[in-house]
Amino acid sequence: MSQTLLRPRFRFVRDDTRIRFMRGRFLGLAVSAFLSLASVALFFYPGLSLGIDFKGGIVVEAQTQGPADFGRIRAALAAHHVGAAGLQRFGAANDVLIQIKAVAGRDAGSEAATQALVERVRAAATQAQPGTQILRADAVGASVSAELFRDGLLALGLSLLMILAYIWFRFEWEFAVSAVATLVLDITKTVGFLAVTRFEFDLVMVAAILTVLGYSTNDKVVVYDRVRENLRKYRSMPLRELIDLSINETLNRTLGTSSTVFLAALPLALFGGHTLSGFAWVMLFGIVVGTSSSIFIAAPILLLLGEKRLRRDAQQAAPVRARPK
Repeated sequence: MSQTLLRPRFRFVRDDTRIRFMRGRFLGLAVSAFLSLASVALFFYPGLSLGIDFKGGIVVEAQTQGPADFGRIRAALAAHHVGAAGLQRFGAANDVLIQIKAVAGRDAGSEAATQALVERVRAAATQAQPGTQILRADAVGASVSAELFRDGLLALGLSLLMILAYIWFRFEWEFAVSAVATLVLDITKTVGFLAVTRFEFDLVMVAAILTVLGYSTNDKVVVYDRVRENLRKYRSMPLRELIDLSINETLNRTLGTSSTVFLAALPLALFGGHTLSGFAWVMLFGIVVGTSSSIFIAAPILLLLGEKRLRRDAQQAAPVRARPK
């Protein structure tokens, strides 16, 4: 009776599901390689839409009284000698985003010059439509933006190295190499997604990519842990069948966790506004890519790398167990 009460009310797949995922391993690897190569091409052209954190400049969020009149705001900015300004609406009809590229010059990067430019933008927006409120004004100099870009790439690289070391320490080198290779493919696809959608690539997006890396790593560790357990239990089972068995045994957990995180991030993507929507959409894309790559990319790479050694080590280390029916 207690076992009946503890059974989950809903399961994505039956407990006796035996999908042969490894049958499509070559197709999965080919599709992933194609998408990653296309993403690399998109990185160079048209490239990422760099945000203020990485290209420098000023961004001002303003809220006007009534619908924003972009013509008047643009004319007021020109009258205050603010050039190269980009205007766009975000959220409601009276929400305006004003972006100004970093200005070249000897004193352009100084704090005084930056603050003066911010004040001119404030004055122009208020003059164009009286009652306009400035919600946020951020300024990043060219030298600071270059440092932030370098630090962002360094954070991604260090994350991959730490993941490699952790999985290598916990499992075997085949697991570590397959996981990191899959994560690199996941990152390239995410970069391609950013290039296509034209979401601004800034520090928030770096945080989103790092979050996706952490989630994707956790998902792969779950599958790898079951593979390791089954290597000890079924030492005579071919590695291809054993990986299929391990994926099927963890499939409910994988789909359940992915769906929960997906549903949690979906409202942010739909209603989070300019600040959070890009982060949430990257999260949603990363959840789908990370979950699918654990099955169709990481597992096939593990099969290719460890088919002989992992199977031989398991035969030497574990007692014989009956193969599951």
